[in-house]
Amino acid sequence: MRDLKSMTLEEMTTALKAMGQPSFRGKQVFTWLHKGVTSFDEMTNLPKDLRDKLKSEFTLTVPKVAREQMSKQDGTIKYLWELADGNCIESVLMRYHHGNTVCISSQVGCRMGCAFCASTVAGKVRDLTPAEMLDQVLFTQLDSGLEISNIVLMGIGEPMDNLDTVLRFLELVNHPDGMNIGMRHISLSTCGVIPGIRRLADLGLQLTLSVSLHAPDSETRSKIMPVNRAYDVEKLFDACHDYFKKTGRRISFEYAMIDGVNDQDWQADLIAAKLKGMPGHVNLIPLNDVVESPFKPSKRIAAFQKRLESHGITATVRRSLGGDIDASCGQLRRKAMEEAEKGEKR
Repeated sequence: MRDLKSMTLEEMTTALKAMGQPSFRGKQVFTWLHKGVTSFDEMTNLPKDLRDKLKSEFTLTVPKVAREQMSKQDGTIKYLWELADGNCIESVLMRYHHGNTVCISSQVGCRMGCAFCASTVAGKVRDLTPAEMLDQVLFTQLDSGLEISNIVLMGIGEPMDNLDTVLRFLELVNHPDGMNIGMRHISLSTCGVIPGIRRLADLGLQLTLSVSLHAPDSETRSKIMPVNRAYDVEKLFDACHDYFKKTGRRISFEYAMIDGVNDQDWQADLIAAKLKGMPGHVNLIPLNDVVESPFKPSKRIAAFQKRLESHGITATVRRSLGGDIDASCGQLRRKAMEEAEKGEKR
């Protein structure tokens, strides 16, 4: 059976015409799906025989809330979604003065192996489908009752490792007959998969590219980010400069501050040197403690920020949201997996 929600409007219209339906049915079905219906029976302006035929030929993805946590401090909501095959992924709804942002996953697990990240502990299980990515936005909005205005692809998984799906998701969520969330309200994060960055540059999408840098020198970065062995940081900086030249869009560099590893003045100086000629923004991230990781939060965030700013680099410290819940990426899924394993051993 085919995944209907992962189809574009054009594909949906073609599929319905092949079933003997008029062209306008495609838009009707597309609109229903992008409102987050949970069954074909909810599509009340379709004939019953068509709804029955849709049931027999297509699947309709509907994630279940496996767990939900809400911060008493700032209203951040963390969702653990159970997918049709029993796998779980995470999404986080964050409230800002400029609107509500949802951070979504692109894969079940991750194979990038970043040493300080909980998402990669159990490795990659599989890629998500476009529908499963869209569902995180749709059902977060429906469950919370809050309108989503911004999307960040920075949850579980590496978006560039599932880029065809990600591009289809972007097309769907941006569609005027769907959620109609503009590209300028979407950020895509990568740990530095250079072919993906170059492909995005050629497409010229008006989204914000975020690069998880975490170290400006190859020796340090290779220790904490295995991806650096495949795509060295020197080549990564070259790709980022080329991306800016082609798109004219500023890149945001994510930088998790790790005590004694990447928080020295010389590393701030090197970042400034590598960004010269390109208006980059460095987002300093207070490290989250991950049980399996030996790395600890840096005590030099303010000093590092000041050093970057002395070179004329725009540097901010990410505001910590959901501090009283498992809001950082991968932690809720990891806990659920551990509890499931304990239950199996009993």
